[in-house]
Amino acid sequence: MQFRQHTVQCVSPSGLHRMAYTEWGAPDNPRVLVCVHGLTRNGRDFDALAQALAAHYRVVCPDVVGRGQSNRLRDPSAYAIPQYIADMVTLIARLNVDSVHWLGTSMGGLIGMALASQEGTPIHKLLLNDVGPVITTESLQRIATYVGTDPTWASFDAALAYVKLISAPFGKLDDDQWRHLTEHSIGQRGDGRWGFLYDPLIAAPFKAAFAGEPIDLWPIYERIACPTLVVRGAESDLLRRETWEKMGRCGPRAKLAEIPGVGHAPMFLSDDQIAVARDFLLAP
Repeated sequence: MQFRQHTVQCVSPSGLHRMAYTEWGAPDNPRVLVCVHGLTRNGRDFDALAQALAAHYRVVCPDVVGRGQSNRLRDPSAYAIPQYIADMVTLIARLNVDSVHWLGTSMGGLIGMALASQEGTPIHKLLLNDVGPVITTESLQRIATYVGTDPTWASFDAALAYVKLISAPFGKLDDDQWRHLTEHSIGQRGDGRWGFLYDPLIAAPFKAAFAGEPIDLWPIYERIACPTLVVRGAESDLLRRETWEKMGRCGPRAKLAEIPGVGHAPMFLSDDQIAVARDFLLAP
């Protein structure tokens, strides 16, 4: 299925930047699904899911600023949820719709939570993929070991091996799936070496704010009122089981689903994982 690639102009305190996004399905479909990726990933993570849902939705998968094909910010201190929310509101305005369904993985889920908690939110259905209102110290420490380090490799295969290593919690993926995730997250630089397609300075606000304590966002979660599904990787170190279960009892009283054999986070590349998302999103 053919997709379309676009950009939208957004603004930060330090100036203008362009956010890239991939769009699937009929461009005039008023039913829109926005899929937002994790901290160092990009919108092409959702290709398989988007193809599966494009008959039902106009599926829009942005590269959050500083990642993928989007511009980098002049001031790295703005790499934070408020800027990401502002960019997504601009994107939704560009799409010319009043409401959207939202699927967010990790950071993309945090953006979705924050936007869904706002009065007058455009999010009418929310799928949170392996993220919730408590971000554990263990997961923050793990992320801090690699984000912002900006490694390079002499060959694509060496980059592929590294992606498999740091992304092992994604679970058992086949060779084509690993290659897809790698080829859209790295690029060849002027010296011929390969490197990640994200600004290593995205780590600056993250590391400055991390004081060794878990992050508590329960007040934000409890303001969400739309239908919500929380998908958890059964071996996740970011979304604890007790947090996940509590999410089903408070706030929007989310539906809960768990993916066996996966940590942080399910990638919706397989038919069984896609079915979990499809059944929730398309339910009346």
